[in-house]
Amino acid sequence: MTEARETIMVTGAAGFIGFHLARRLLEAGNRVIGVDNLNPYYDVSLKRSRLDILRGYPDFVFYEEDIKNFQGLQTIFETHAIDKVCNLAAQAGVRYSLKDPFSYQKSNLEGFLNLLELARAVRLKNFVYASSSSVYGNNTKVPFSVEDRVDTPISLYAATKKANELIAHAYSHLYGIPCTGLRFFTVYGPWGRPDMALFLFTDAILKGNPIDVYNYGKMRRDFTYIDDIVDGTMAALNRPVPYALFNLGNANSVELMTFIAIVEETLGQKAKKNMLPIQPGDVPETSADIETSRIHLGFDPKTALREGIGRFMEWYRQYYGV
Repeated sequence: MTEARETIMVTGAAGFIGFHLARRLLEAGNRVIGVDNLNPYYDVSLKRSRLDILRGYPDFVFYEEDIKNFQGLQTIFETHAIDKVCNLAAQAGVRYSLKDPFSYQKSNLEGFLNLLELARAVRLKNFVYASSSSVYGNNTKVPFSVEDRVDTPISLYAATKKANELIAHAYSHLYGIPCTGLRFFTVYGPWGRPDMALFLFTDAILKGNPIDVYNYGKMRRDFTYIDDIVDGTMAALNRPVPYALFNLGNANSVELMTFIAIVEETLGQKAKKNMLPIQPGDVPETSADIETSRIHLGFDPKTALREGIGRFMEWYRQYYGV
């Protein structure tokens, strides 16, 4: 629980993680200022459906605004006495960064800097932001620890997230802004993103279409259920520190072919598989060392993969009327 009646800005509020976080904050009695530009990177109707739920809470205020627009953000900060910010707005996706690199520069760098400049002006209680497990690049030591060096990103997306961590450190040091970065590991669950593996696989299998299996299935991912991610993010919001980085992962890396088999079993259908080489920018394995997160955030992921996949399938069938 956060302190009574705080006003918290959630950027990317119509996104997957932002929606779940905003809803949890509202249910805990907070006022949420949601900001989202409703980027068409994926189906905007899904984002609007999430917003429809959030608008059912009287303490939710929404602005269709882009974090790249400094003046627009400044107006929001001047209108509301914001206590904390959780920045989840970003141009997402490793593979898309090869197609449109400038969208990452604008959202993930300029937009991030805009928020920190405004945070400096209003003396926020806390600034929490989304980093990514992709910052670890091709590190071969697993599981990945926040103590590891992350100087060799292999995608522009990862490079922007690493840059966010460096910029946040500078602003924390110079201006005393409490900044916490959260390295999320392959988040999944109800209301999930259509460009992520679970959604792509489910959609394709139910429609009888083949699924693309990269690196010929020789991949491992630390799939982390959305409720566990929100638990960790809430804990970080409630724990202002000068500067910190935390892994939020399930700490149980799973082979891609095992993941696909669970999806097939849960759906009761076999997948047709296109076995393909690894995509540029992709990493073969992610695995989170969460000991630091356990100690400082009380982070303890509870949702088993089969259970989480089952909950996603229930949502998918209900939402799409399958």
